[in-house]
Amino acid sequence: MEAKDQAVPFADLATADLVLDAVYAGGTAGTMADDPLTRLLPGVGNQGGFRFHGSPAKRDVRFAVLFTTGVEPDWPDELDPQNGLFTYYGDNRRPGRELHETPRRGNVLLRDAFEWSHGSTRAKVPPFLLFERSAPTGRNVRFRGLLAPGGAALTPDDELQAIWRSTRGVRFQNYRSRFTVLDVPKITRAWIQDLIAGDPLGANCPLAWREWVEARTYLPLLAPATTTIRSTAEQRPDAAGKSIVAAIHQHFSSRPHDFEACAVEIWRMIAPATGKCDVTPRSRDGGRDAIGEYMLGPDGDRVAVEFALEAKCYAADNSVGVKDVARLISRIRHRQFGVFVTTSFFNKQVYEEVRTDAHPIIMICGRDIADVLRRHGYGDIEALQAWLDRHFPAT
Repeated sequence: MEAKDQAVPFADLATADLVLDAVYAGGTAGTMADDPLTRLLPGVGNQGGFRFHGSPAKRDVRFAVLFTTGVEPDWPDELDPQNGLFTYYGDNRRPGRELHETPRRGNVLLRDAFEWSHGSTRAKVPPFLLFERSAPTGRNVRFRGLLAPGGAALTPDDELQAIWRSTRGVRFQNYRSRFTVLDVPKITRAWIQDLIAGDPLGANCPLAWREWVEARTYLPLLAPATTTIRSTAEQRPDAAGKSIVAAIHQHFSSRPHDFEACAVEIWRMIAPATGKCDVTPRSRDGGRDAIGEYMLGPDGDRVAVEFALEAKCYAADNSVGVKDVARLISRIRHRQFGVFVTTSFFNKQVYEEVRTDAHPIIMICGRDIADVLRRHGYGDIEALQAWLDRHFPAT
């Protein structure tokens, strides 16, 4: 059944519960009144990524809505269903303002909520409700879960960071925040009414939220993938990501072997625990473009696991085939794993064979490259090209 067939009708929103991954229909009048969140959650407004019942400036927010469109390349909000973590960027997304001086004061709420989450005032943290646009067009939204600031395995610095970005050479700061999606399959209308009335821990409060408020115990919603075989469409970047990957391909088009060093840096962004990693000389690479170590364990007792890396700077429509990956598999020794980085995608046969035979190969495609570069601040072509020219100049 299509998501549009499952949508809760606009006329029923005022009394509807919030069901995980359910779609809620927008109106059809062609005005701002079509916004479903306003009808679904009274008092939150009909615009912006941050929406509140209450005021961040007055510190009386009863609950907050985080709405993500998923189409802003410079601010790649990301839900990781397997780990139950959600990454959200604040609302200072253009130069010209101080970190907290935004019209909606969304960054003020982030600052306060994450501060309260570590003290004895955790009850002051409002529940965060995550919604996303359910289709590229239209007003329909999808409920993605109840969020608590931070995570059990995150340090305070990992939870909320003020990061620098630049637009046309002008620098500014914004927040990158991380939340845990709690194991709450349904938020009842009764609890929403309790929140509005200022009684978040009443009889209708979900267990996972109560556990977090009272003991900072995280009960995350973990949803392991049923398969790790990604389709061609899932490996291709979105419209904005295509320009990022195309710029990389163009930069190395006349010298594809130089992409090997770039692939190593992309892998480091994805796997920061990578230790030394050296590109091998072309004349004696032994079928491996780079050899490195991935470090495991605490700082005082690190164990190095060796890996071999292969890189292919292919055009968007030129898939990685069996021969390419078989070459890497044949060069992996005992207790090693492989990393294959390509600007294109892996064809279906390759993906199925690697996963079915349980080969320890990490497959990084065009979408992965675009996503990780965005997270590191290279979401616009100007910033990306400066990074490429600085680290991988043509010689």
